[in-house]
Parts: sequence; structure tokens; C-alpha cells
Amino acid sequence: MSKPANPSSSHDLVTEVIDKGQVSAQQVLVVGLCMFFNMLDGFDITAMAVVAGAVSSELQLTPDRLGWIFSFALAGMVVGAMFLAPISDIIGRRKLIIISIVLVGGSILLTATASTLFGFIVWRFISGLGAGAMLASQATLAAEYSPDKYRAASVALVTSGYPLGAMMTSVVAGFIMPDYGWRGMFWFGGGLTLVMVLVAWLWIPESLKYLVQRRPDGALERINKILVKLKQNALDELPAVAAQTDGGNATTGKYRFTLLSDELRIATLTLWASFFLCFSTLYVLMSWIPKLMEDSGYEASVGRDAFFMFNLGGVLGIYLMGWMSTRWKLTNLVFYLLTASSVGMVVFAMAPNQLSLLMTLILLIGILQQGGFTGLYGAAAKVYPTEIRSTGIGWAIGLGRTGAVAGPAVAGYLIAAGFDMSANFYFFAVPIAIGGMIAYRLHVD
Repeated sequence: MSKPANPSSSHDLVTEVIDKGQVSAQQVLVVGLCMFFNMLDGFDITAMAVVAGAVSSELQLTPDRLGWIFSFALAGMVVGAMFLAPISDIIGRRKLIIISIVLVGGSILLTATASTLFGFIVWRFISGLGAGAMLASQATLAAEYSPDKYRAASVALVTSGYPLGAMMTSVVAGFIMPDYGWRGMFWFGGGLTLVMVLVAWLWIPESLKYLVQRRPDGALERINKILVKLKQNALDELPAVAAQTDGGNATTGKYRFTLLSDELRIATLTLWASFFLCFSTLYVLMSWIPKLMEDSGYEASVGRDAFFMFNLGGVLGIYLMGWMSTRWKLTNLVFYLLTASSVGMVVFAMAPNQLSLLMTLILLIGILQQGGFTGLYGAAAKVYPTEIRSTGIGWAIGLGRTGAVAGPAVAGYLIAAGFDMSANFYFFAVPIAIGGMIAYRLHVD
């Protein structure tokens, strides 16, 4: 074992252990578990996309009302990211992740019992609460256990769990829905998620940065246990708390205002705008691809295949972004990929009605769009200091997800008004392109 060279402050300790130390199995485990839990989120939240046709038939829902179900789940994610995720800056990342898993798993199980539009809206909103809080907390925890060079790549890996889970939704639906219907999808997703509460309790550690900065009860003992797992020697006493760089303090409300301090205001507003625009397009595709394919005359299984291809592209794009972010400027990559995805959507809308061509294009759009979008998470993790990182990421995701609420709802009304799949692709190619242009102004390496 090695030991940080007499850390004089909490900042020195974390720098020596995380940024300058060798990557340990414990750090890999943290990133891996966060990615897996995010896979469950992806499965649970996007399950509605592949069961939308069956649900709308059973409950006799028009496209605009079906859009409400999509949007209320995403509205829950807004509230969760903005108001639950910042609590992890107070109680710790680990506790909030466990609470979030319980919220998501329990509400997904109860979604299987829904028989009215109101019931769907309530349980999907609660699922969104947990998912929004979990995503921001997991991205923060993974970032805080990763050396600076690999921080954006780690956040990309964690974020890739969401489209991986969404991709598995298409596969699992093919096995479950023929025998158990749409309710079986929610029984499966909710039950598996609740089992993971025990896994999180046993193996997810608290953030080292959180412990050395916030000093909760038993901090020294908990820090030493983590240091041993990171192959470092234990400390005899806690180092001095490093001075906060942004004037923040322990209260969530004051942290929120520091996001708009002179040093962070421009970056914060830029992140919020870019997240909003990108979310609006991304979640139109995440929510409506299967139904749009069905409305275009294809079988439901083809719609699920298109959804699979889009999310497979998302996984590939996220890994591509993770690899490229260690070599090139992060926000430049975001700009190039998002702009290219907008062009891809226009080409898709203009393409002839040939299934193999459409599937290839939807795969390419997934690679470009979700790869570029993931770079925004890495940018947010780098923009904000430790003291308000969860709050900063949570509010960027939360306010951005108002776009995810608005996008699917607008698409629902467009579809109800008679606009076809091509028209929707033309319309929503615009915000993703503007979002990429705005992100370019962040100039984050």
C-alpha cells in the first residue's frame, strides 16, 4: 500500500488518491455499478415506449394523451434531478442512490396495476423522480472516483447504461409481452430494480470527496475503509478542509444561488439552454420511435427493432465520446456530433421508405445524437466544484429535462394533428442543432 504524502488539506488528499493514484478495482467497481443501475433506469423509464401501442389500445388513449404519460415520467425526472439530487450534497451520494432505487422499483411495480390514465401519470411521475435523482447522483459519484483525465469517459460509461437498458427493453419485450402483456414488462423491471437495493447497500461506497469536505459522523473511519479499498494507508487524523472555491455553504438553497454566481453564471445558463434543446429532441425519439414506425404501416416488432437500433447507436456513440474525450476538446466534440445528428435526421426524413435504409440511418442518428449529448454530462461534471457538483449537474439535467417534458408532448399533438414521421424528424432536427452550437461556447476541455 502507498500513502498520500502528508496531505495538508482535504483537496490534497483527494488529489493524491484519485487524480494521481493508480486506478484501483474499487474505482472500476463504482463506475460499473453506477452504469448498471442506470441500465435499470433506462429499462424502467423507456419500457413505456415499447408498450405504448398496447396501452393505448387497452385504455383507448389518443396520441396526445399518450404523450402526457411520456411527459409526466420526464417531468418527474425534472423534479428529481433539481430537488432530490442536490440532497446528496447534504446526506451523501450513497444514501440518495439507494433511496432512488427504492422509489423507481416500487413505482414501476405499481405501474403494472394501473388501469386509468390518472394512475399511469401518478406512478410514472414517481418513477421519474427516482430516476432523475439517481442519474445525477451516479454521474457525480463516478466523476468523484475517477482521475481527471478519465472523468468525462467515466461519466460517459455511466450514462451509457441508460440506452443500454432501453435497448434491452426491446429485447425483453419480445419474450415477455406475447405471454404476459404490457403489465409483465413492469412486473419484471420493478422486481429486478428492487433486488438491486441490496447490491447498492453492500457495494456502493460514499464519495471520498464528500466525506473529507462535509465531515459527517464517523467520517475518519469511513474514509479509512475507502482508502484501504483504494490500496492506500489509513489516516491518523482528518486533514484540514480545503477552502471552498465558490463561496458555497451547506444549505441547498445557497448552493443553488452559487450556480448563478459571477464565476459560474454564463456556464450555468449555457448548460441549461443546451440541455433543454438536446433533451427535447432526444426524448421525442426515445418516446415515439416505436409508435411512429407503427403509424407508418410497419408491424409492432419493427417499431421495437427501430427502437433497439437507435439505442444501440446510443451506446456506441457514448463509448465513442468517452474515447474521444480523452484526446480532443470535449465541447468541440459535442458540437460536431450534435450538428451531424441534426443532418442525419433530415436525411432520414427525406429517405425513401426502405426498411433497411431507415434502420441504418436510425442507428447512425443514435450514435451521433446520444454520443454528443453525453458530452454535456462530462462538461457539467468539469464545470462545477465538488461542493456543488451534484447540485450543478442536477439542476442542469433537471431544467434541461423540461425540454424532455415538452418535446414528447408537442410530438403527440403533432401526430394527433396528422403530421407524419418525416415531419416530426424535420421539426425536431432544429433544436438538437442549436443545442450543439450553444454547447460549443462552453469551451470545456
